[in-house]
Amino acid sequence: MKEYFLFRLYGPMSAWGDIAVGEFRPSYAHPSKSAVLGLLAAALGIRRDEEGVHQAMASSYGFAVRVDAAGSPIRDYHTAQVPPAGSGRRKNTFATRKDELAVPKEELGTILSSRDYRCDSLYTVCLWIIGDSSPYLLAELEAALVKPAFTLYLGRKSCPLALPLQAQVVEASNLREAFHSARFEDMNFLKSLTSSQTVDVYWEGVEADGYTAVHTIERRDSPLSRRRWQFAVRSEHYAAESASREQEE
Repeated sequence: MKEYFLFRLYGPMSAWGDIAVGEFRPSYAHPSKSAVLGLLAAALGIRRDEEGVHQAMASSYGFAVRVDAAGSPIRDYHTAQVPPAGSGRRKNTFATRKDELAVPKEELGTILSSRDYRCDSLYTVCLWIIGDSSPYLLAELEAALVKPAFTLYLGRKSCPLALPLQAQVVEASNLREAFHSARFEDMNFLKSLTSSQTVDVYWEGVEADGYTAVHTIERRDSPLSRRRWQFAVRSEHYAAESASREQEE
């Protein structure tokens, strides 16, 4: 038997990143490993400039996600006023958004972008320790989500959580058994989020971990540097199973 750490993510809106170039900011349809590890780092009180801890977390935990409700996509035409950044010795730094907007109006610029989100999506996330050691035990991750050090959000600061995470550690022989062993207190309205007869499961590591992989893709979402916003490629397997079967077990 092996320990697995599971929790749920739900909010009216969420965004899970993708390769972004220029003004278009797309989003995957399910949480990225970097986003989930970032959420855990925030809960633990780890800052972005603590590169060593972030790298240790990226290499110490396996990652999987079950899409209980895919939700629907939405695109926002986004505008934001920003002060001049400056350069060299004249580079400007601002501690708060209030400081940014205190700059004279004639000096403010505007950033335009199109940003993708998912609406009313529900996910079950699963992590496990890889190898013999990790920077944090699964029980410590669970405790951090119960009482997070920093504010948690679903990919972007404009996407707050709408339900408790219900973090828990379970023992199971494989990933599929771990997903079915977890118990969550469902709100009645969650049952109406989807009418799909299947749920999608994405995971890394062993291809046959209680599921039969339909295909395997490469995804650039394994954190290399939070400060420089760099990510490495990892392999992610995909399978689908009956939603009714998942609910019965």
